[in-house]
Amino acid sequence: MSVQDRSQIAGAQRVVVKVGSSSISGENHYRIESIVDALAAARARGTQVVLVSSGAIATALPFLHLEGRPSDLATQQAAAAVGQNVLMWRYQTSLDRHGMLAGQVLLTAGDLENPAHRANARRAVDRLLGLGVLPIVNENDTVATHEIRFGDNDRLAALVAELIGADALVLLSDIESLYTRPPSEPGAEAISTVDFGDDLSRYEFGSVVVNSVGTGGAATKVSAARLAAAAGVGVLVTSADLVSSALSGADVGTWFAPNPVAPVRSGTTPMPTVPSA
Repeated sequence: MSVQDRSQIAGAQRVVVKVGSSSISGENHYRIESIVDALAAARARGTQVVLVSSGAIATALPFLHLEGRPSDLATQQAAAAVGQNVLMWRYQTSLDRHGMLAGQVLLTAGDLENPAHRANARRAVDRLLGLGVLPIVNENDTVATHEIRFGDNDRLAALVAELIGADALVLLSDIESLYTRPPSEPGAEAISTVDFGDDLSRYEFGSVVVNSVGTGGAATKVSAARLAAAAGVGVLVTSADLVSSALSGADVGTWFAPNPVAPVRSGTTPMPTVPSA
C-alpha cells in the first residue's frame, strides 16, 4: 500500500525507521526499549519493519574511555567496530522480550550505487523479512571514509527505503517536528506538512551538525526526506520519543508527501507466522 498521508502508516506493508546516535547512545540508550516496543507493535499489526540505526561510534565511547567523538579516521573505525557489537547486543536483548530476532546489515552509500551490491542487499533484506527477522542497517563505518566523517545515515535510510520498496520512511530526531527556523530562535514555527515540490528555500534548516556523539541535523533530514519522497516514499520526521505514535498513524511530526507520479516500486514479501521464542 502506497502511504499518501501519515495517518496511513499504521496500515503500511513495509516501513523503514531510522534512529540517530544521540537518541540511543550514552544516557539515552534506554530509548532502545521504547523503540523496540514500537517496532514490535507495528510488526504485530502486519507491517514489515527495517530499522536503520546510527550509534556505533557513540556507543563505544565510554567502553574505550574516550571523552568525545574521535577526530581521526582510524580511531573512528576502531570505535565503530566495538560499538556495533554492543549496539546489536542491546537491540537483541530488548527484542528477546518480544520473541524477535535481529539481523545485522552493514552498508555504505556506495554499496547502493553498485548494481550488483544493490541486488544483493535487496535480496538479503527481503529474505530476512521473509524469515520474520528485523533487519538492522547501519553504515559500515569500519570501511567507510567520506560517510564516516560527515555522517549520512539519513540519506542511507532514504536509499534503503527506495531499494526495498518501502511504503513509508520514519526519521527519528531529537525534536518533535521540523521548524521554519531553528526552534530556539524567535518566530520559529512547526512545519506540519510538506507537499511534494514545495519550495523550502524560505526556511532556515541550518547546516550539518557535528557533536560529541554523531553527525546530522535538520538539513540532512530534509535532504533525505526529499530524496525518498521523489522516489514515491512518504516520509515522517519526528522525535524518537514519539516513535509509537508515529508508527500508529498519529498526527505528529513533519510529513513529506510522496511524489504522486513516481514509478511503481517492487512489492513486498508476505509476513510469515513466526512462533515466539
